[in-house]
Amino acid sequence: MNGGGGGNSAYGHRRFQRSRSHFSDRITADGRDGWPVAAGRYRLVVSRACPWASRAVISRRLLGLEDALSMAVADPLQDDRSWRFTLDPDDRDPVLGIRYLSEAYDRRETGFPGGVSVPAIVDVPSGRLVTNDYQRITLDLATEWRALHRPGAPDLYPEKWREEIDTVMAEVYEDVNNGVYRAGFAHGQEEYEEACTAVFRRLELLSSRLAGQRYLVGDTITEADVRLFTTLVRFDAVYHGHFKCNRWKLTEDQVLWAYVRDLYQTPGFGDTVDFDHIKRHYYQVHSGINPTRIVPVGPDLAGWLTPHGRERLGGRPFGDGTAPGPVRADEEVPPRGRP
Repeated sequence: MNGGGGGNSAYGHRRFQRSRSHFSDRITADGRDGWPVAAGRYRLVVSRACPWASRAVISRRLLGLEDALSMAVADPLQDDRSWRFTLDPDDRDPVLGIRYLSEAYDRRETGFPGGVSVPAIVDVPSGRLVTNDYQRITLDLATEWRALHRPGAPDLYPEKWREEIDTVMAEVYEDVNNGVYRAGFAHGQEEYEEACTAVFRRLELLSSRLAGQRYLVGDTITEADVRLFTTLVRFDAVYHGHFKCNRWKLTEDQVLWAYVRDLYQTPGFGDTVDFDHIKRHYYQVHSGINPTRIVPVGPDLAGWLTPHGRERLGGRPFGDGTAPGPVRADEEVPPRGRP
């Protein structure tokens, strides 16, 4: 999710186009791009408001990479300069020593004309951005970082299912992950209706798929589930109202509502979600869509903790592995952001 690039008031007043990741270096086991996997060398910068960054937060926790890859959480209310570290003492990230994520971008490429986006991985020794490739980061965490995974870490990108996972993820990205943004930031009726129609057409297909199986691909949680979850968990809170994706609420689809509750109640998913950050970011930053910047009081979050009944479909959430342990005390979501 970008910060800057025209300012917050520009949202809704220009044609929406998802930016490609400008910095696509990869951190790999063999270090072929000059960035070898190494415990403690890199810092993951995220916003809990951002669905693209939340993928990385979930994957990092499921795989047990907390000690190997430290994490910085940006303020959900970025300004026109970029994501900022005003949640930390002295308004600086305590590891990188910077006030804005844009400083790490500048150290990589001075005067970079694109937006400053999260997730981003920064090289701690140099303070330089390594990558903001949100599509690749989580896949590499699942595959290239294996030597640093916790014992019992799940295989989120199993080789035997990769072709199907890639197909499902591409469809979900086009119509759902990115589709809600195309609807929300549309600047014309036809553009909006086309995007909104695609969102719900895909959701209905996903609902049919998930009616008879617990997870999207195979019988375990995979990267495909992580990517769908980060949009669904935000759907009623922000996409239904703020982005006008309002044909129906997620709670009105019995299958999808049970599916997303199942994941939310699985360690590594719901314990990374901050509804307070989500709502404040969308309603207060996108002032071109919501000029009053008023944050709605709803929806009621209590339903997220109700029984989902998906166990009857079988499935093994972590495959041959185990659930991650408790959330680290310094990474717990504050009570204000939880049901």
